[in-house]
Amino acid sequence: MQNILSMSSGHATAHLQSTPNSALLLRPLATGRGLWRCNARFRTSRPFKQIVKVEAHSKDSQSLSRRQALLLGAGTLAASNFATPDIVHAETKAVTASGIKSAETVQLGQSGLQISPVGVGAWSWGDRTGYWGYGNEYQKDDNLEAYKAVVGNGISFIDTSEVYGFGLSEEFLQDFMKQTGTQPVIATKFAPLPWRIREQNVVEACKKSLKRLGISKLGLYMIHWPGFITNGWCNDAFVQGLADCQQQGLTQAVGVSNFNLGRVKTAQQILKDRGTSLASNQVQYSLLYRAPEKNGVKQACEEGGTSLIAYSPLAQGLLTGKFTESNLPKGPRGATINKDRVAEVQPLLGLMRDIGSAHGGKTPGQVAINWTICKGAVPIPGAKSARQAKEAAGLSTSQAGLRTTIHSSALLSCQALSVSVVT
Repeated sequence: MQNILSMSSGHATAHLQSTPNSALLLRPLATGRGLWRCNARFRTSRPFKQIVKVEAHSKDSQSLSRRQALLLGAGTLAASNFATPDIVHAETKAVTASGIKSAETVQLGQSGLQISPVGVGAWSWGDRTGYWGYGNEYQKDDNLEAYKAVVGNGISFIDTSEVYGFGLSEEFLQDFMKQTGTQPVIATKFAPLPWRIREQNVVEACKKSLKRLGISKLGLYMIHWPGFITNGWCNDAFVQGLADCQQQGLTQAVGVSNFNLGRVKTAQQILKDRGTSLASNQVQYSLLYRAPEKNGVKQACEEGGTSLIAYSPLAQGLLTGKFTESNLPKGPRGATINKDRVAEVQPLLGLMRDIGSAHGGKTPGQVAINWTICKGAVPIPGAKSARQAKEAAGLSTSQAGLRTTIHSSALLSCQALSVSVVT
């Protein structure tokens, strides 16, 4: 895979340090990963703080709307008579990508699972809630082309869930893998629906996901969100269920999603007691949503050997720069990404364009993804089309395969911005 914003020369990579005068000083860091290492912290002016607050609020609202949509359509999953694949007990063979050439891989937590530094989220593939516009703005064929671009450009990690499209995302993946003769490392998720209260429910759901995916073993299996209301007391049992899945050979690694500090530490201990480890915690994390840095989640993951997987690293498209006052997202996203927010984010996008231009014509979206990698996370941007998938892989539609290097120390002058920055 083409390294996103590769700025390395040997083992000297660039460190992006923000300074009060809005100049960006690139300094070398000793690292062996060959990716652009940065540690910029943007303290935003009031408008940006409002964006962060709105994003935090909208995340909760989106979670609730997804849950409501899930409850409305849960009968689809509950009533579906999916055949259960045979369990392969005590399978120890490692899950690896097939038919995909990745220039670089990283290990997920302490699991031994090797994945590309960037993954792709398949939430939009076959989405039937109307959130992403499937059936109107894009079709299954567009998702297939996105998949081909994903694996063709070295991305070997794809994230899905049993509730994405109420199972359709997983079914699409089976079709796409068969059509292309490839198999990336697949991560999918268990949904703690209100009637699920036992650890055995996790195992049963995992088997059904495997059937829809048409594979015998997952790379990563996660709890999608913590149980709440009717099953808020079942989270420990769900984590035990993850360990059961792993011990039965259904998945190589196990993880969680949207877990707070306390739940992360509890899950880490439960799995340690079961002789395994928590490979990942998938949370919202981007330049505009920095909560994991402040609420202790990121630190707990680092200290416990758990990888942070970042969903919405592009703030659902806001950080790509594609939205304007005359080009706003349709449907539910239009309620949160509106004219005011698009206007408020322009100073940050201007800075990101300057950085991208100085490094081979990279896009704001690629700068945003690379920032997330530099923070030690594995970003999983969504990709509905081949163009979006290529951009996630670090390729420009007009400069495919472009790789750039930068001198170990350089000073870039940037336009004055209406934001203050600190290291």
